[in-house]
Amino acid sequence: MAVTQKCQYALRALFELARRKGDGPIPAGGIAERQAIPRRFLEVILHQLRQGGFVDSQRGKDGGFYLARPAEDVTVGEVIRFMDGPLGPVDCHKERPGQGCPLRGECVFKGVWDEARQALERVYDARSLRDLVREKRRTELEAAEPPYVI
Repeated sequence: MAVTQKCQYALRALFELARRKGDGPIPAGGIAERQAIPRRFLEVILHQLRQGGFVDSQRGKDGGFYLARPAEDVTVGEVIRFMDGPLGPVDCHKERPGQGCPLRGECVFKGVWDEARQALERVYDARSLRDLVREKRRTELEAAEPPYVI
């Protein structure tokens, strides 16, 4: 299961908003620059995230974007599902009406695909934006500390 580039950008934008919580609304340009996201593409993504209830915006001179929900309530899995659809290692987990698998109900691999999907969900749903911000701060602190030498 590959996470699309668009979804990766959405996750990075949300991470940046979570990381800068308390700084007020963040302009799209600031998010784009800090997270290396093409600005025009980011604007489309932020609009989509706004429709999904992940971000909100404020207009005006001091305008920008901010998280619409607490960072601890937004998981990586939720964002992936919103941007890319259901999680799953194969397309048959994402079937739409009229696109059924000819082996439905008889596929020997169904158990494997189900187990892989559940593993992906456990990993992605276990991480919130707050967790990611904390991990980043911890690695920054560790990198800033001089090594202890006697």
